[in-house]
Amino acid sequence: MRPKAMEYFDQMIANNAVAIKNVKEAGRKVVGYYCVFSPIELIEATGALPVGLCATKQEPIADGEKVLPRNLCPLIKSSYGFAASGKCPFFHFADAIVAETTCDGKKKMYELMEKMKPMIVLDIPNTTNLERRKQHWTEEILRMKDFLEDTLGQEVTIDNLRNTIATYNEERKNIMELVSLNKHEPAPMSGIDLLKVMWGRSFQIDREEFKTNLLALIDEVKDIVANREQSTAEKQPKKPRILVTGSPTGVGQEKVMKIIEDAGGQVILQEACSGIKGFVDLVDETADPYEALAAKYMDIPCSCLSPNPRRMELTSGLCNEYAIDGVVDITLQACHTYNIESYTLKEYLREHNGVPLLQIETDYSQSDNQQIKLRVDTFLEMIQG
Repeated sequence: MRPKAMEYFDQMIANNAVAIKNVKEAGRKVVGYYCVFSPIELIEATGALPVGLCATKQEPIADGEKVLPRNLCPLIKSSYGFAASGKCPFFHFADAIVAETTCDGKKKMYELMEKMKPMIVLDIPNTTNLERRKQHWTEEILRMKDFLEDTLGQEVTIDNLRNTIATYNEERKNIMELVSLNKHEPAPMSGIDLLKVMWGRSFQIDREEFKTNLLALIDEVKDIVANREQSTAEKQPKKPRILVTGSPTGVGQEKVMKIIEDAGGQVILQEACSGIKGFVDLVDETADPYEALAAKYMDIPCSCLSPNPRRMELTSGLCNEYAIDGVVDITLQACHTYNIESYTLKEYLREHNGVPLLQIETDYSQSDNQQIKLRVDTFLEMIQG
């Protein structure tokens, strides 16, 4: 049974794409961001609204390819196409953009995009072995603070920043509580519904409204689990429990997850940036807030970091915690870091968990759906023996 509370999240992004205009007309500043590495607490501490930016649809790629090479990652082409064509209202109404140096394609794309809006590009250290990594991150966050204050004309106070950090920590706890309910068998939430909640969180414009609906969803899912455990109805055959990892899978390009669930698999959760990667760690509320933000964000286990042992450890731990039967690693075409790292992850999970991994390299189009379906069917059959 699908939770009724999901009706809010089904329409949240579409509704807020219209309502963002009202935010601007009311006089509030808006700052857009693309990546989980963006310290959005700092944005909200200025009084501005942080919003995610459109990047996961096929339609604007043609606009992106008017400038960008065709053999580039679809996420980058979609991001630029949305911005250049004016089809993303969140970008259109943004007063500034927070970007980051996660991959070469994004860095060069941002050189073109910065002509459209005021932008700061955070310098993300690409090695986890840098001795002064935390110091570098702290300096970048302070640089972002100066940029926001100068661009928006609004000051960041320590009290505002601490309060915002506490608010976001609470939100992360609530989201992880919802995800943790999928430890039950069968999982009470589909992977696509979890995606709508977690991806939609970046596009909210009323944090209290989002919190109210999130808590209502958690309560309803708990009731579903409790009623199911008390039911005397015949148990259904167990479906393979799948963890999704790899390149970000956002609303609009969830085709692989849909194929998995249509084929009889349960997508239990995503480890990816569009999943729990940004929610598993909290910001230390007792430390200096700028250093605390640096410590939290520098440990996000993205494949742009080398080496990246924490992704292996996190995924392995999730496989144990959520009783995962198989991992599907979604790699966007031309995403070289995730493509290469897939082999490392596959071998790590084989050695430490005995869990098989299926890598699927794809783009945003529907042209490879049948091929993916065949591979997913075979993978699920192998898991079930």
